[in-house]
Parts: sequence; structure tokens; C-alpha cells
Amino acid sequence: MSASSAPLTLTSLVIYPVKSLGGISVPAAELTPQGLRHDRRWLIVDEHNRFLTQREHASMALLAVEAAHNGFLLRHHQRPELLPLYIPFEATSDKTLFVSIWDDMVFAWRGTPAADEWLSEALGQPCKLVYMSDMARREVEPDQPELNPAGTLVSFADGYPYLLATEESLAKLNEQLAEPVPMNRFRPNLIVRGALADAELQWTDFQINGQAFRSVRGCGRCVVVTIDQATAQKNAASEPLRTLATYRKPASKVLFGQNVTGPLTGRLQVGDAVVLG
Repeated sequence: MSASSAPLTLTSLVIYPVKSLGGISVPAAELTPQGLRHDRRWLIVDEHNRFLTQREHASMALLAVEAAHNGFLLRHHQRPELLPLYIPFEATSDKTLFVSIWDDMVFAWRGTPAADEWLSEALGQPCKLVYMSDMARREVEPDQPELNPAGTLVSFADGYPYLLATEESLAKLNEQLAEPVPMNRFRPNLIVRGALADAELQWTDFQINGQAFRSVRGCGRCVVVTIDQATAQKNAASEPLRTLATYRKPASKVLFGQNVTGPLTGRLQVGDAVVLG
């Protein structure tokens, strides 16, 4: 298990209130069974109640997320005539439905008609905003109990409650790119400084501020990392995916960042010590 001689430090915490939209950097965050509180608890679905992401809808990158009192604002980067939309961090159970995300069917609460209307206009197709309450149970890869204890939960994130990346691994990647990319291309929750580049690929158990986490597997990357999060434009040369594939493709997937599980409760804050083992 390799690491540099410098202390490992949590330098950034990011929540993504709506899956596949922008993130909010926070100084501290509570831990829940599904990950950081308020992370990916909202989801945009189409008229068939199937989830939408930037993989097929790059224009979702144009929807910026800003912190607001007990919630957040959605703004469109290129359409100022769409007035900012306020969304609370938590919904009410007035209307419910089942939505599909990957192979999972998840019980969800409906957002407001105003949110559905705003998002349908912003994305140019009928869609709805739905919320995952604490009552919903979406398990992490229940078919692989050797990796994840039974009952390990996740929000509307792709597969795991946390995604970790290191500043050094991003710096190594950017040294090889004609145009460096920011960390927001990879959408991590936990950003760490002080490791050797790529060392996190070998991490297993570690602690942040004395709280136990486990790095389960590398995160396979897709076309989303080629999308400029300010313009929604895809890189014509498929960067940084192409460069990552030259040294971060041990098998069929290009890896960047680590999928992580953690405690059911607790609290993290920027500046917390990270200890391996």
C-alpha cells in the first residue's frame, strides 16, 4: 500500500444534489447510509420514469447547481430567460412512483410540477424530478456480497455511496494533456491530497477523521469525462478518456477515482486527516 511521506488530507467535499447535474463544494457534511447527506437524492427521469444522465444528454451539464437556504438553485448557463429554480434538499411524500436507474427499480417521491416544467423546458424533452427518501432502499451490488456486506446502500449515484479521487492523480493526468481538465469532470465526493499519483488504486481500508471507509474498486469512466461542464461540448479527441486509457485500463474499463463505502453515520469536514490501514 504505497503513499507519499506527506500526510494525507481531505481537501474537498462535494455533493451533487441532482444526479448528473453540477456539484456544490461544502466545508463539512454529514454521513448517511447512502453517502453524504443530500448527495444524489434527486433524479431527473423521462416520461417512462427512466433516469437521465449526461451520457445521453450532454446538455444536462449546462444546468448549474448553487447552494441556497435549506436547498439549492438550478440555473441554465446559456439561457438567462429561464429564471433560477429553487429546490429544497428534501421532498414531501404527496405523490410517489417507481423509477428505474440501471437495473434497479426504486421507490421515489415526486417533486413539484414547477420543477418538472422548468426541467422539461431546459432539457427540451418531457421529464420529471424525483426524490429518494430515507424510506427507499437501493443496495450496492447485492449480487456481490464478497465485496459489499448485505444491506450496503447507495443513493441515485451510479453504484457506490462515495467516489474518491486524489489531487496528485489528476495532476499526473493533466501533465499529459494538451488542455488540462478540472476535477469536476470526474465528479468525486471526497478529494484527497498527499498521496503518490495513482496510489489510491491500491487502497483498501482507510479512515477519515477516525471513521472507517473502504475502497472497493476503481471507478470505470465513460463519455461524461469528455464533456466540458461549462459548455456541454464533448472533446473531439475523446480526451481525457483517450489518455487515461494508455495507463489506467487494467482490463475492459478505463479507471479514475475509487468507489468507496463508509460508516452509516458520522461527519466529515475539509482538513480531516486520512489514514491508510
